[in-house]
Amino acid sequence: MSFGDLPDFYASVEVTKNPSLRGKPVAVCGDPERRHGVVLAATKEAKAFGIKTGMVAGECSRLCPNIVFVGPI
Repeated sequence: MSFGDLPDFYASVEVTKNPSLRGKPVAVCGDPERRHGVVLAATKEAKAFGIKTGMVAGECSRLCPNIVFVGPI
């Protein structure tokens, strides 16, 4: 048995499902409509703004006003 940690996996899945998100800062977060919850995963574009797993959505919005939040799968 092997274990691999893919920190961007869930964000990458969302970008694959919705190609219009490619190249944009995207974070998988609890409730994207209310911009509420914590970040579960983020794209490298979001991470360039300082977005990290575990951050609250409001803090992410302050760091990156153009961030796109998507709900978990």
